[in-house]
Amino acid sequence: MITEKKVKKEKINEVKITLLAVSRNESLARAYVSAFAAGLDPTLDELADIRCAVSEAVTNCVVHAYKGWENPGKIYINARLYSDRTVTVEVSDRGCGIENIEMAMTPLFTTDKEGERSGMGFSVMKSFTDCVRVTSKPSGGTRVFMSKKFS
Repeated sequence: MITEKKVKKEKINEVKITLLAVSRNESLARAYVSAFAAGLDPTLDELADIRCAVSEAVTNCVVHAYKGWENPGKIYINARLYSDRTVTVEVSDRGCGIENIEMAMTPLFTTDKEGERSGMGFSVMKSFTDCVRVTSKPSGGTRVFMSKKFS
């Protein structure tokens, strides 16, 4: 009988980034995280997936988290690389929070009354990663956790 050894996933690198929640920082966040994830030598498609997922998460913070605030809040990004070729990215804010996460994650749901937003942010994040988890507290901020294992 052959038994499979369970390999413990070991964190091999980590980066923490804090940015103002302004739209011009979306591309900066995407570039930082993808450059960091390149340390696992992913394919170009895998790197593009991470870039897109991070872009959506950061855009959600910019558009929704601090809407109506006089000054922009901050976006916190924590990315980790693991020995099993997994990258995890947490994007969080201390903004308005999400009242109903399940509804917010429904494709095409949007709170945008002007109709400029499609309500596909979480769907996009899910399509480009292996796992998306969201925690939020009204008036207490939101945390989006994403992970992807590279081949």
